[in-house]
Amino acid sequence: MKNQRIITVLPYNPEWPHLFQNEKNLLKNVLGEQAITIEHIGSTSVVGLSAKPIIDILIEVKSLHAVDALNEALALVGYKAKGENGIEGRRYFQKGGLERTHHLHIFEPEHEHAYHHRIFRDLLRSDPNIAEQYSEIKLNAVKQCDNNMQTYMALKNDFIETQLVRAKHELKKS
Repeated sequence: MKNQRIITVLPYNPEWPHLFQNEKNLLKNVLGEQAITIEHIGSTSVVGLSAKPIIDILIEVKSLHAVDALNEALALVGYKAKGENGIEGRRYFQKGGLERTHHLHIFEPEHEHAYHHRIFRDLLRSDPNIAEQYSEIKLNAVKQCDNNMQTYMALKNDFIETQLVRAKHELKKS
């Protein structure tokens, strides 16, 4: 009997983009005209990167209030609403219970956190050396965290923050 989530980091799975695309199509139907963009983010969106096998999806919508009214429709396709879950101006949803399969990160346009998700993903996609370093950090973090998500995230945080600063600097130069 499982009552605690087990954190695992697995080698890249070429099925992850297909799982995203299937979910994107489902979410388009649920969100309708509210959805402006639906993007694959997180480690599963980076070819070759080890990752927790959870598809992270970034969605920009016209109105968070309209999304709040869709909580029941999202629940019917397996998503549990978690409110802002620590990030003001976000709506966060999980699918799969303890065996998580998908996370939704929903923002209105121009939100700083959506921007950070994109530039970190794009940096990892464009720089195999950074992606490899991140894989190693995640593999070490999962060994050290004793299935504590806060510890796992903290062990990755300095690397992520350093890379975000670097990516923002590079974007300003171009």
